[in-house]
Amino acid sequence: MNRLFLLRHAKAETDAPDGGGDRDRRLDHKGERAMRDIGAWATEAGLAPDLILCSPAARTRQTLALLLPSLGGRPQVKFEDALYLADGPALLERLRRVPARSASVLVVGHNPGLHALAVGLLRSAAGAHGKRLAQGMPTAALAAFELDGPWATLDQAAARLTDFVTPKELRD
Repeated sequence: MNRLFLLRHAKAETDAPDGGGDRDRRLDHKGERAMRDIGAWATEAGLAPDLILCSPAARTRQTLALLLPSLGGRPQVKFEDALYLADGPALLERLRRVPARSASVLVVGHNPGLHALAVGLLRSAAGAHGKRLAQGMPTAALAAFELDGPWATLDQAAARLTDFVTPKELRD
């Protein structure tokens, strides 16, 4: 059984430093704090992906850098330009190319594409996690899925949502 984790980048600055573009926006203090909370959850949950696919934007790189010390194992990390602001179908297509030897994958990306992918993968939006995910994927939210088939055949409604955590719920 394969596992998929989708992590939306943490809260970022409104503007990039020194007049940079959208790719250059970094996390703000709330985003850094949120990632400490998600990191603590990841440690407790034993999150240990084999492969991490990450958008090259500054905010996604920083989100991943804050999470990495909390992850088990030695994941392979790939920063891919195509993941920057990718839509749901593009993300799904990328996941279909994950090598079979990678049983657990973490994607660090952006909305609205990440949320569209997550909702599309849901076999059912029933249950507390599914209902919350259907309402939106806030910054630093992490959705965990189990998949029955191989990556190459991943499709809509093909995953079971096993967890959905947000920094706000971890603090409440």
